[in-house]
Amino acid sequence: MKVRAYIVEDSPTIRENLIETLQELALVDPVGVAETEHEGKKWLSQNDDYWDLAIVDLFLKEGSGLNILEACRSRRPTQKMIVLSNHATNDVRWRCAQLGADAVFDKSTEIDALVDYCVKERGGRGGH
Repeated sequence: MKVRAYIVEDSPTIRENLIETLQELALVDPVGVAETEHEGKKWLSQNDDYWDLAIVDLFLKEGSGLNILEACRSRRPTQKMIVLSNHATNDVRWRCAQLGADAVFDKSTEIDALVDYCVKERGGRGGH
C-alpha cells in the first residue's frame, strides 16, 4: 500500500525533485502540494481522509511550517507530520517535536533518511 503524501514546499525545483525521489525510491503517492501556510493548513484540514504523511518546509512563501504543524496536532495517530528544512538545527528539531512533528530531516544532508522513513511507513501500512 502506497503512502499518500501531501507536500508543503515553496520551491518548485525542490518540490519536483522531492516528489520524483519519493515516488521512485519509496513508492510514495503525492496527493497534493502547497506553497503557503494557508494553502497547506486548509488542504490538510479539509482532506483528512486523503493523506498519511505531510512533508512540510518551515520557511514558506507565506507563513511558516511551524503553524501547519500546530494546526495538525489533532490528526489521527496514523498520520505523520514530517519537517524537511535547510534549518534543521537542534533548537528547530526540539521546537518541531513540541508542535507534534514525527520527524525532522535536513534538506541538504538527510534525504536518504527521509526516503528510509517513508519506506518504513509504507511497510507499517501493509506494503511491500
